[in-house]
Amino acid sequence: MNPGTSSHSPSMQGVNHYENFPVASLLCPPRLRPAITAIYWFARTADDMADEGDALPQTRLDDLAAYRADLVATASGQAPSPRWAGVFEQLGPVIRQFDLPVHLLADLLSAFEQDVVKQRYASQAELLDYCRRSANPVGRLLLHLYGVQDARSLQESDCICTALQLINFWQDLSVDIPRGRIYLPADSWARHGVNEAQLLELQSTKITINLIASHADQARAMMQKGLKLVKKVPGRGGWELRLVVQGGLRILDKIEAQGYNTLQQRPKLGAWDVAVMGWRALWM
Repeated sequence: MNPGTSSHSPSMQGVNHYENFPVASLLCPPRLRPAITAIYWFARTADDMADEGDALPQTRLDDLAAYRADLVATASGQAPSPRWAGVFEQLGPVIRQFDLPVHLLADLLSAFEQDVVKQRYASQAELLDYCRRSANPVGRLLLHLYGVQDARSLQESDCICTALQLINFWQDLSVDIPRGRIYLPADSWARHGVNEAQLLELQSTKITINLIASHADQARAMMQKGLKLVKKVPGRGGWELRLVVQGGLRILDKIEAQGYNTLQQRPKLGAWDVAVMGWRALWM
């Protein structure tokens, strides 16, 4: 259920967190489009604050803090500042109509704040905690809109969203590392005999390939754990989710097909891949 979600959501296409967000999709139920669009623009605006332009880190953090204050004001029925009036004028009615869990929106902001200051991850546990806040909230918010709230479904959504986020990371290594961000956890570098200099130089060697392959395999296994969710989301939303899942899996196929060399080549989905995704979605 995730776009996104950094460099970023949970995505299939890998430009930003939220490309998998079902905004304006024909598969998105018309009654939910305003709510999904409002959540999307809330997240998209914050993501841009964290990543886009040339603002200094402290300026980005200050802006995100002000944005968080406007979220708190909106959720409590108070007037936010006029700075992001368009965002919160859309979001406020959605929070009230659907009784949105506002803490999930706040979790997204926490992840964006982390993006500003953190460029290395010591362990897989650290990386998964980031995904818990950067990707999983989107899936849970969408499930909330669809009225799917049982614990098992939420866990399956988390698996899908985290997998999509990780797939995006491994797809985008050639983009993120030159920008200074290494999402491959440092403890896995050591296990594979890889050092930071090799990654910064985008060296495609047997050991760096094995490192990427191991993480791609983990992402595929995590996605598999969430697959039953596609049959629980009703109507068009279920088909939307099928295509999102198949998009993530197709990117993994493309990563494998190019020998896991995403340090030097970023795989992309083409028209044929979309056809394959649609066919596979029919049989889920």
